This record gives sequence, structure tokens and C-alpha cells, in this order.
Amino acid sequence: MEPIQRSLQKWMKDNKQFQKRMNHMQEEVLHSPEVQQLKEKHPDLTDEALKKHLIKLYEYQSQSKNCEKCPSREGCINMLKGYVPRLEVEDQEIKLAYDKCVRQKKYEQQEKQQSLIKSLHIPRETLEATLDRIDPHDPARGQAVKETLQYIRNLGDELPPKGLYFHGPFGVGKTFFLGAIANELSEKGIPSMLIYMPEFVREIKNSIKDDSMSEKIQAFKETPVLMLDDIGAESQSAWFRDEILGSILQYRMMERLPVFFSSNYSLDDLEKVMMTSNRGDVEKVKAQRITERIRQLSTTVVVNGENRRS
Repeated sequence: MEPIQRSLQKWMKDNKQFQKRMNHMQEEVLHSPEVQQLKEKHPDLTDEALKKHLIKLYEYQSQSKNCEKCPSREGCINMLKGYVPRLEVEDQEIKLAYDKCVRQKKYEQQEKQQSLIKSLHIPRETLEATLDRIDPHDPARGQAVKETLQYIRNLGDELPPKGLYFHGPFGVGKTFFLGAIANELSEKGIPSMLIYMPEFVREIKNSIKDDSMSEKIQAFKETPVLMLDDIGAESQSAWFRDEILGSILQYRMMERLPVFFSSNYSLDDLEKVMMTSNRGDVEKVKAQRITERIRQLSTTVVVNGENRRS
């Protein structure tokens, strides 16, 4: 009999402590600033209705409303990460809804913008490039900054038919300009595709094996903005130069779709590089045909400065 009495006494004690905690929580929630504001907004809301929905009120009261309790989106303390609670009242019924917080909206916007930038073997640093990280007062790159900003400012409902051809020494930031422009375009909802040319050549060769070459070339032809990084650095065949690159540039020229380029070579020097195939054949006219299409598709921009990779 004694063990049963002790168990009963313990249960009653625990139950009293539980009730005490519940009463304390109820008082804390009902007198919290959030619930007081709710009562002011809905003066017809009865105490009975508030007590009926105590769990919802506690859930609302204990969470962050304006990210004030969260160190970051990843460190969000709320039940639904990236969402903030909101109370709705209808006929003495209290409902708890959730809306995206400021950080979640910003995160989704960034994800949406990044999804507009497709890339083929482009470094992450380039994909995260922004114009505000480019020094506008750098005398060596002043013209490049000016041309880039002017291009972005002039963007309207229709894309200009010409892009920019950045050329200059190794490591001066030509690829970074392409990434910054791609991100500016993505903020305006304009998709772009960045391609590192040496890997592009290998990609096309490999795609012959899985019969995906036509599909890939068509994607490069039709993307709203195409960016070819480090053109002239690749070892290419006459077949790639004429049938692949020439075909893509010709299509985009006819359809008035802009192409951006970066290269260590001026167009005159690029023409000399493209004259000679990897077999040693020299074909000046075919090389001129490529560089003429590049001139039709882009405006030349010289980029100078110190080697930022050294």
C-alpha cells in the first residue's frame, strides 16, 4: 500500500508542477506584447477564445517576427526556416499563417538570378562577380568600366544586338567583367550562358560520342546572351572553327543576338591565331570570316592593368 501512496503523491506533485508551469506559460503568453497588440486590434476577442488557442499564441509569441532573433537565414530559429508567423482572426477563431521573411525572399531572388546564368567550366568567383567590386577609378581599366556601365544602363525591353569584346593581357580581369555583366543581366531577368572556350572545344568533341552535339550547339545559338571566355586560347581544328564556332556566330549575327567575348588577343591578332589549325593548315579567308562576325557581334574594349592572378 505504501508504494501506491508514494506513487500517488509523486503524481500529484508532478501534476501540480505541470499545472504551475502551464499557468505560468498561460500568463506569460496572454500578457505578452504580441497578444496585447492582437487584443487591441481585435477588441471583440474574448479571453475564452485566447485561452482556447493558447498553443497557437505560444507558437506565435516564441518565434522571430522580423529576423530579430535569428543570426542568419541558415540559423533561423522559427519552426519553418525562412518563414515568419502571422496571426489571423475570424469570428473568435485564431489562425496561424506563415510568410516568407526578408532573408528568405532575398535568398530566393538570388537563387532565381543564379539560375538564369548557365555556365560551362567557369570559376565560381566569376559567377559571383558584381560591378560594385570593380574599381571605377582604376585608370588602366577605366575605359572597360565605362563601356560596361554604359551597356548596362542602355538595356531596355530589347537586348542590343552587339555585346562587348574584352581583350588585354593575362590576368587583368576580363573574365570578371563577363561575370559582372551576366549578374547584372540576371537581375533584369535576362538569361545568359558563359563558356570557357578551351573546355567548350573538348565538350563538343565529347558530345559526338553521345550524339548530343546538335542539341548543345542549338542551345548556344539560341540563348539570349552568349559569353565566350578566353577565345583564341583553345587548340582547335578547322572543323571546329568553321562548322561549330562559325555556325554559332553566323546564327546569332542573323538573329541579332549579342555575344560577349574575352581574349588575350586583339581581333587582328586573333585572326592570325585562327588562320592556322592544329594540323598546321593556313586559311586566312576562313579566319577573316570568323573575326568579321565577331566585329559584327561586339564592340572592342581594351582592358589593361596589373596581373591580378600573380
